[in-house]
Amino acid sequence: MKYTSLFIISLAVATTAVFLSGCATVNTIEPAQPVAQREMLSDKRVITDTGLYGRVRPVGINVSTVSTGFLKVQIEVQNLSSRAQSFAYRIEWFDVNGMTLPTPTTVWIDRQIQGGESLMLTGIAPTETAKDFRVNFIAR
Repeated sequence: MKYTSLFIISLAVATTAVFLSGCATVNTIEPAQPVAQREMLSDKRVITDTGLYGRVRPVGINVSTVSTGFLKVQIEVQNLSSRAQSFAYRIEWFDVNGMTLPTPTTVWIDRQIQGGESLMLTGIAPTETAKDFRVNFIAR
């Protein structure tokens, strides 16, 4: 009887310890004033194929200019599904007047993204005259 009570108390303590450890939180440390600030844009220059709706979506766009004066675009894409998804994207570049710049870099680039994953797609304008862009996504 004495050993049974001791066993039950030990089991209760062990069970409580297991449940409490499952509720642990993760602490994240970051600087109060980060050095690098992302400039994410909510943008209508992103065109997505209806085959990707509910599966892969662009989360945001970060735009900057590199030291040589070329426009740089970084697109964050997220897979909303639990399966790997294949898609292709291309970046079209425009001059200051909104005219398309015909370049050999305006090609479809195939990518695959794992379930629940986010990834960054980066493009640098092929010429200094590129002042704007449009990103197209299609399902593969």
